[in-house]
Amino acid sequence: MDLFDFLPEKTKNIPLAEKMRAKTLQEFIGQDHIVAENSLLRRAIKLDRLGSCIFWGPPGCGKTTLANVIALGTDGEFVKLNAVSCGVAEVKKVIEDAKTNAKLYGKKTYLLLDECHRFSKTQSDSLLPAIENGDIIFIGSTTENPYASMTPAIVSRCRVFELKRLMEKDIKVALNRALKDKERGLGAYNVEIFEDALNHIASLSKGDLRVAYNALELAVLTTTPDNTGKITITLKDAEESIQQKALSYDEQLYYDILSAFCKSLRGSDSNAALYYMQRLIQGGCDPLLIIRRVIAHSAEDVGLADPNALVIATSALTALQNMGLPEGLLPLTQAIIYVCEAPKSNSVVVAMDSAKEDAVSNPDDEIPSHLKNAVYGSKEDKDNSKKYKYPHNYGGWVEQQYLPNSLKNRVYYTPSDNGYEKTIKEIRKQKGIKD
Repeated sequence: MDLFDFLPEKTKNIPLAEKMRAKTLQEFIGQDHIVAENSLLRRAIKLDRLGSCIFWGPPGCGKTTLANVIALGTDGEFVKLNAVSCGVAEVKKVIEDAKTNAKLYGKKTYLLLDECHRFSKTQSDSLLPAIENGDIIFIGSTTENPYASMTPAIVSRCRVFELKRLMEKDIKVALNRALKDKERGLGAYNVEIFEDALNHIASLSKGDLRVAYNALELAVLTTTPDNTGKITITLKDAEESIQQKALSYDEQLYYDILSAFCKSLRGSDSNAALYYMQRLIQGGCDPLLIIRRVIAHSAEDVGLADPNALVIATSALTALQNMGLPEGLLPLTQAIIYVCEAPKSNSVVVAMDSAKEDAVSNPDDEIPSHLKNAVYGSKEDKDNSKKYKYPHNYGGWVEQQYLPNSLKNRVYYTPSDNGYEKTIKEIRKQKGIKD
């Protein structure tokens, strides 16, 4: 007899993530910004009045689960397709069946399309009339920005809901629920998991609940029970199941090292920055966290004094993601050295903060009439738009007012005398722009 003998045959090979998929909004975890009590989406689901929509977010955040909740809560038909594998013929059949169901039984049809950003233009065109006429209610699920990756005609007819990465506390709630659930989860096993092991899985899953479920399930199913039948999951088990070691220092020291690393970048000390980078890496820190800080500092502390710093830092991120470890540490190291040795200027962050302050304080300031959209504006707007000076007719730059009257003399960006900003200063001087 093994660990699986007491489980029903049909559930043995179903992943924990699938078995624990929420069936109701009460079971759904996270995404309070869109499914909170009395939110638009929650009301629409409860009343079975949801129109076509797109769920956009990172893997494992609940997009498909939310669609399934909708499916279980409606008395209509629910069809699920994957944009990667389905063709135009399948889409047309769904539409024809939907029309038949509406005509004969008065039932609406929901079409859930996974990976909807992979839909070709031809496929999208075959679906568009059905969405527009209400023959189907389209629910797209995508990890890509739909505004950039999907046919605009489809997106314009859908309400887009952006889902976020789940927080660690949400992941822990889900894992604890799985450990207690005897029907769908791991409650039939006698499992004890140490708090540091649970925290490690929740932290390293990086907001992806599917990854967390898979790691927990692997840890439980591969750990031998003791004489009493109890399965004990330690930090070592968690590290092996999620394939990454826990940090070898406490939280305070971790943040101290990270702070020293960031200040070394800002202070142009490449030796210190590389040392602290290695301290972080050897302690178990995710290199992606480090490169994200390098990218932030390439804009915050180098900025336009050397615009290439941001290019090299973002290139290092791509290289690290594609190469993995240990080779990915080479472009990471190069980016750190470049950002450290580059001339420094904080003019970008100063400009950003100053502009934000005015935007918050003056949200209703009138836009200069010659800058308004003349296509949809009033007759007065269209007349005033003729006063707009097209810069290319004047050699690429011409003096005219762009800011509202209340802010017309405001200056947010002032180039420093460091690096490339010297050149920017000279160009502005030649144009007659005063800082």
